[in-house]
Amino acid sequence: MAKLTQSIEDLIQSGSAGKTPSNGPDATVQEKFEEKMKEVRLRELEDETKRQAAASGIQYVSLKGFPINPEAISQIPKEQAEELKTVCFLYSGSEFRLGAVNPDDPKIKELVFQIAERLQGNGGVYKISEESLRVAIKMYDVLPKIKLIVKGVKVTDDELNRFKSELKTFADIQRVLNNASVTDIMTIVMAAAIQFNTSDVHVEAEEHRVGISFRVDGVLQDVAELPHDFWKRIVSRIKLISGLKINITDRPQDGRFTIFLKDGDTDVRVSTIPTNWGESVVMRILRPGSIAVEFASLGLRPVAEKKLVHEIDKPHGMIITTGPTGSGKTTTLYAVLRRLNSPDVKIITLEDPIEYKLEGVNQSQIDHSKQYTFASGLRSVLRQDPDIVMVGEIRDLETAETSINAALTGHLMLSTLHTNDAAGALPRFISMGVKPFLLAPALNAIIGQRLTRKIHQDCREEIVLDAETAERVKKILLDVPPASGETVAPPTEWKFYNGKGCEACNHSGYKGRVGIYEILLMTDEIRSALSEKIDEYQVRQLAKTQGMTTMQQDGMLKCLDGLTTVDEVLRVAGEGT
Repeated sequence: MAKLTQSIEDLIQSGSAGKTPSNGPDATVQEKFEEKMKEVRLRELEDETKRQAAASGIQYVSLKGFPINPEAISQIPKEQAEELKTVCFLYSGSEFRLGAVNPDDPKIKELVFQIAERLQGNGGVYKISEESLRVAIKMYDVLPKIKLIVKGVKVTDDELNRFKSELKTFADIQRVLNNASVTDIMTIVMAAAIQFNTSDVHVEAEEHRVGISFRVDGVLQDVAELPHDFWKRIVSRIKLISGLKINITDRPQDGRFTIFLKDGDTDVRVSTIPTNWGESVVMRILRPGSIAVEFASLGLRPVAEKKLVHEIDKPHGMIITTGPTGSGKTTTLYAVLRRLNSPDVKIITLEDPIEYKLEGVNQSQIDHSKQYTFASGLRSVLRQDPDIVMVGEIRDLETAETSINAALTGHLMLSTLHTNDAAGALPRFISMGVKPFLLAPALNAIIGQRLTRKIHQDCREEIVLDAETAERVKKILLDVPPASGETVAPPTEWKFYNGKGCEACNHSGYKGRVGIYEILLMTDEIRSALSEKIDEYQVRQLAKTQGMTTMQQDGMLKCLDGLTTVDEVLRVAGEGT
């Protein structure tokens, strides 16, 4: 220390003797002096940090010049590192070490516990100075190829291309996972999900294994399994990147993360619930491209499309879509909004959650924790003077009545309702408490829909239906009402197809999906029949006499067009009544 003090005094003396201007040739003397003083202060602070660590019995480390590798630094997200003033500076598989400015902070202890749970390893905490923290934080910006980061799985295009060459079928997923390290499992699973155009990834803890399933074209398929010993590490990694609490396993949680790719980011919505053997995790992949369906590409037959266009082009009224979860209701509503979206129209949506971004549309997120519900949000939205409003779902009387009043006062309202078909929407509204005399003039049209898998055209082949199935199909198609405008060929001309199965469609015979629809128009006859006692059967029969083609009939007509199979239509829509 004496030597350092002497060198400073020498600088002071030389600076005083020269008295050079600050911008002269000897200006560096002043700069050297200030630099040396800074070094002294930092060294004193470092020494003080070391003394504090010794006094409290905590290990100390200086991170200046310490070789921190990408795997270590990526164990803690940068935002969290800055907030808690901590970094992971050492990682060797199951061992890790954190450096913290305040190692006694309970949040630091909780973080150590979470990382240990995720890695199934041991960790330790060292005290570091503010300067060490500053140096270490810089590593986030300069260290390349950090594979996994907070709320995002960094799947590079190079990795995807490598996996594409290895993942030709679902069976290949198991083989690749068998040869992968635990830290690569998430990357492989998400890369495979993207490769096979998966909508949902299911990871479930079972008694003796961890099951991994993909939902492809609406059908859930087992693709791989892992030893149950891997469960804690897998679920901890999923929770970490999704912003969920790792130590909470006894109640549901919802989170989100992003897959970053060159051709556009893909959001993933994560849901967990407790189960007998651990938890069930479902990751829904929200591809912008999958929802970016133009109205003309929905799969509506020309007659049905013409009817629906006439209704949505009206300046006010309600358009309702119905069907179970996963039937494509959101896709249909977004396609309608795209068709209606123009610079001279103000569109506002209320969604829970906002799954996809629509350019030129004001989208608002429901937040129940702040009493921002569909009902309260809709009242606020109407004060914004919109032309078109989309409400994610009508669940209660208050939302229904507010929507109906808006439709009656010059707004075009779009929303969804959870009923089996279009005919069920009217009794559902009435059961909520909506008055029929208000409902009748407010509604324009009700859409019932399902999604069926499309035949893979490259392996399509003609088939002959068995006698029983042929009779069921005949009953459905010959019941198409003459008033519908559809033309049905005579049975002798009917041809049906399926997919033989090939490597390109994973031997399923299907690739992609197409919607089957029924459009219930609110004719004067239906409006006059509305009462508090009307039931679903009465509505359906009345709609059919007014020319409504049912979902089952629409599906069978698409079978004749070679788009889907009879088995698919019967699977998703049944035979109807």
